[in-house]
Amino acid sequence: MDADALTAARRGEWARLDELSRRRRLGGAEADELVTRYRAASADLAELKTSAGRTPEGDYLSTLLARARLQLTGTPDNVLRQVPRFFLRQLPAALYRLRYTTLVIAIGFVAVAALVAAWVARDPVALASMGSQAQLEQYAENDFTQYYSENPAAVFAGMVWTNNAWIAAQCVLFGITGLWPVMVLVQNAVGVGTSAAVLFAFDRGDVFLLHIAPHGLLELTSIFVAGAAGLHIFWAWVAPGRRGRGEAVAAAGRSLATVAIGLVFALALSGLIEGFVTAQPWPWPLKIGIGAAALAAFLVYMLVVGGRAYRRGETGDLTEYETGTPRLIAG
Repeated sequence: MDADALTAARRGEWARLDELSRRRRLGGAEADELVTRYRAASADLAELKTSAGRTPEGDYLSTLLARARLQLTGTPDNVLRQVPRFFLRQLPAALYRLRYTTLVIAIGFVAVAALVAAWVARDPVALASMGSQAQLEQYAENDFTQYYSENPAAVFAGMVWTNNAWIAAQCVLFGITGLWPVMVLVQNAVGVGTSAAVLFAFDRGDVFLLHIAPHGLLELTSIFVAGAAGLHIFWAWVAPGRRGRGEAVAAAGRSLATVAIGLVFALALSGLIEGFVTAQPWPWPLKIGIGAAALAAFLVYMLVVGGRAYRRGETGDLTEYETGTPRLIAG
C-alpha cells in the first residue's frame, strides 16, 4: 500500500489517538476507545513497515503509539517520590502489621532468658559446665564490661551493626522455613540468659542490666520485629486464605522484605549507642535514657506513623504498577 494513501485515509483516526493519549484523565468509554485506536494504529504501523520500510509517516506513528502506551500502562514514580513513600508509608505500615507478633516474641524471649539465667545461676553443675571458677570470675569481673571498650568505638559500632543486621536479615529471608526465626531467637535468648547467670552468680547482676539496657532496648526490639516478619511469611505459606499459596507468600515476602531494609537503620542506631554510649563513664540514667529515647522513637514510628499508613490501605507491598494487577477473588 502507498504510504501517502494510508496516511490520508487514517489521518483523522491518528489525530484522535494523539488527542486521547495527551489527556491527563480518561473516562471509561475514552479508555476503551484509546485501546481500540491503539490496536488499529499498531496494525497500520506494521503495514507501513511491511510495504514501505522506514518512512516519516511510520516514525510519526511510532511516536503516537509510544505516547498512547504510556497512557495505558502508566509510568513508574520518580525516585524522589518513591523514597518518601517507602519511609512514610510502606515501611511503617509493614512494621505496624507485626506489632502483636513482636509483643508475643518479646515476652517469650524475656521468659526464656530469665528461665535460663535462674536455672544456670542456681545450679552449680550447670554453672561449672561453662568454665572454671577462675574463668567465670574473670568474665564477670572484667571480660563482660571490657567487651564494650576493647575496640575503638567506631569499629565496635560497625561490628555489632553488621552482625545484628545479618541476624535480622536471616530471620526475614529464611522465615519461610518457620524454624529459622525461632532457632535464632531462642539461641539469642539462651545467650543473654547464660551471660546474666554468670554475672548474677558473682553478685554483679546490676552491671549486666546497666550495660545491656542502653543499646539492648532498641537492638533486641529490632530482632523481635525481624523474627515476627519471618514468621508472618511462614504463616502466609501455611494459611494462604483464598489466594494461591505462591501468591500469598510472594505478597508477604514483598511487603515484609521492606522490614529487613528498615531494620538496617534501626540497628545502625543501636550500634552507635552500643559503641559510643554504653562504655562511656556517664551517669547510668543518662545512658539508659538515650537508649529509651531511641526505642520510643522507633515505637512511635512503628505504631503511630505505621498505624496511620495502615489505615490508609498500605500493607508494605509494592504498588500495583510494580507487581502487576492482582487476581480478583470473590467473597
